[in-house]
Amino acid sequence: MLEIEATAIAAVKILTPKRFDDGRGFFSEVYNRRRFEDAGFQLDFVQDNHSLSVSAGTIRGLHFQTPPFAQDKLVRVLRGRIVDVAVDLRRSSPTFGQHVAVELSAANWRQLLVPIGFAHGFCTLEPDTEVCYKVTGYYSAAHDHGLAFDDPMLGIEWPVAPGEAVLSEKDRQHPRLSELADCFE
Repeated sequence: MLEIEATAIAAVKILTPKRFDDGRGFFSEVYNRRRFEDAGFQLDFVQDNHSLSVSAGTIRGLHFQTPPFAQDKLVRVLRGRIVDVAVDLRRSSPTFGQHVAVELSAANWRQLLVPIGFAHGFCTLEPDTEVCYKVTGYYSAAHDHGLAFDDPMLGIEWPVAPGEAVLSEKDRQHPRLSELADCFE
């Protein structure tokens, strides 16, 4: 069983797999290709990524890869909580430059499906937060790009002030939306 919720941008979906709790703990089938296909998702995941952010207020992103290494992502939290953000970079889309922000946590068991054509990033709300995500394209350094998380044109309300965010040096250098080349139609 897979619950599917719409978001403000039709291409981005919130997916919540069924979870079975008992006295031992829980069991959940977090991904099943057949169930995804039955729900209309034709995705071929090729790589799983796992991150640990030690400090609350850590922002990772906003990241994306360009074709032919563009990636769909299925994001979930194993420990802690995040605000997960997807920004539409598809120039021909009526929602170009708009974003979806969703809280994902180990407790709420939600996953965010971020399609190709979106920049993705998240901010940790708790220390020692672990995030795992499946992707449909292999990592390619030559196709790896980013978008400034604090671009005022995006209007993202991060749960941490930009000057207090814990960022990698790479994530501090990303261009604003107005400076990005056309990456996706």
